[in-house]
Amino acid sequence: MDFDNGKPIYLQIVDFFYENILMKRWMEDERIPSVREVAMMVEVNPNTAIRAFNHLQDLEVIYNKRGIGYFVSEDGYTKVLDIKRREFMEQMLPDVFKKMTLLNISMDDLKNTYNQQENEKK
Repeated sequence: MDFDNGKPIYLQIVDFFYENILMKRWMEDERIPSVREVAMMVEVNPNTAIRAFNHLQDLEVIYNKRGIGYFVSEDGYTKVLDIKRREFMEQMLPDVFKKMTLLNISMDDLKNTYNQQENEKK
């Protein structure tokens, strides 16, 4: 995994979890890789992986069944979707709108580009 120096590594691991949950690679109430497995997958110290697991537990995205392992929470997908939507709306969109204003890009231009990309997917 390539890490960004501008964001703590454990939060980048959290994003890795979010992506796997949103892509439905890890389903609700399904066992996920262990702390050691994740640490090996992303090539970090297990203590860093534990911080990510603890953060996700605090957000109730995952839970631990003692002696069995970690699982995605029953409503883990919905929680991650809400977290990522809020992050997008509050952190990313304001920057996009600022750049649109600077570059004189209208909402119609944006909508047309969006529709064009959607049509290319089909």
